[in-house]
Amino acid sequence: MKRPQTSCRIIAVLLAGCSLAPDPVRPALPMPQSWAVSDPGAADALRMPQWQRFFVAPALAGLIDTALNNNQNLCIAIGRVEMARGQYRIQRADMLPQVSSGGGLSRSRTPADLSYTGKPLVANDFSASINTSWELDLWGRVTSLDAAALASWLATDEARRAVALSLIAEVANMWLVARELDERIALADRTIINRQESARIARRRYEVGSAPRLDQTQAETLLGQAESALITLEQQREQTRNALALLVGAPAGTTVTALSSVENAVVRDLPPGLPSALLVDRPDVRGAEDRLRVAEADIGAARAAFFPRIALTADYGTASAALEGLFAGGSSAWTLASSVAAPVFDGGRLRGNLAEAKAQRAVAVADYEQAVQTAFRDVADALAARHWLGRQVEAQRQTLNALSERALLSDLRYRNGASSYLEVLDAQRDLFATEQALVETRRARLSSEVNLYAALGGGNDDPSGATAATNQDSDRCIE
Repeated sequence: MKRPQTSCRIIAVLLAGCSLAPDPVRPALPMPQSWAVSDPGAADALRMPQWQRFFVAPALAGLIDTALNNNQNLCIAIGRVEMARGQYRIQRADMLPQVSSGGGLSRSRTPADLSYTGKPLVANDFSASINTSWELDLWGRVTSLDAAALASWLATDEARRAVALSLIAEVANMWLVARELDERIALADRTIINRQESARIARRRYEVGSAPRLDQTQAETLLGQAESALITLEQQREQTRNALALLVGAPAGTTVTALSSVENAVVRDLPPGLPSALLVDRPDVRGAEDRLRVAEADIGAARAAFFPRIALTADYGTASAALEGLFAGGSSAWTLASSVAAPVFDGGRLRGNLAEAKAQRAVAVADYEQAVQTAFRDVADALAARHWLGRQVEAQRQTLNALSERALLSDLRYRNGASSYLEVLDAQRDLFATEQALVETRRARLSSEVNLYAALGGGNDDPSGATAATNQDSDRCIE
């Protein structure tokens, strides 16, 4: 009684097939558990917020949403995902029996001198059949190819997610640059107004003989420098708007909004104590892991190619010399066949394929480790930027206060004849440069928050985030 049961189990295992691919193992993360520069706090695992909850400025959130629906690079990434999905479906079909139907009719005439009856012979042949074929995947070759196609599809989808996350960060950073330029242009406008008044006073004092010609030329030099800086800033703002419109896929608008008016309501603070384990959820890291799975499955397929391939084919139908007898009793016809193909001599082709698959796996492991290391560096750089730019903002604000007082005192000294206009010139030039630099540094600090969010992988696991937005838009990109 036990022997038949054992035989049945063996047959079931053979029909189900086995896999010769190596066991999937995720390489150890080649990075520390935490970053050198980080905020104090509990380093517990956390879920990154979706971009809708991280970017709290309504204008910025609207631009990001528009970009996720209009950006052409994202459409290209979606198209590649659909291509990989189609390839997976093609490969998946090989695991199932292939069934097709067919029919035919023929009419032929044999001349009398070739006919065994000595008379011309006219023959009819009508047939209808169903054909099936199926490869017994005893060694897991088809299963391995199916696993490779699936992992390739997933890797392509991770690449699409990476494009979406990068797009979100680019739109946010470009929007912040536009706000920075709006404020710097406003500062330049106010500076020009003040310097026009100073130039007018210097010209008047020269005309009445109370000041030398040099003072007038120095005042006009200051005014010209501010006007030149304003022209440069206007050009940069126009180019920034054009770049933002390209990212968004629609006009970005010309509303002027100073950085100071939105500075405290752009992004939500990330939780303290960010663990390095968050990096495994980054799209590029997950994509590298999927490519590793592709390489492992390719090894299984290459190993299975050394073993015989067994295929079953079957045909069933009816055949008759007359159309009315095609489905009559006794007209059935069937064929059942099997074939075995085993490699005998291939000049080393199979061994070469296996060696290539193993080398690709080694490359995939190195690619995964490099992706993790790159991700760790991105986060470390973003954390360092957030930390040191915050301190730089405070230092520049203190410097700006001192320079403002210096400019005021130097102007009073000049008006009272206690110093030359050169002192006023230096003070005004330093004050303007520091004002511009402070706005730029404040924007850079906000950009470091955006870059940190992107470096940590964003909130891509939530269906309500970027993934859902791009999936909903796939019908527009793939028609």
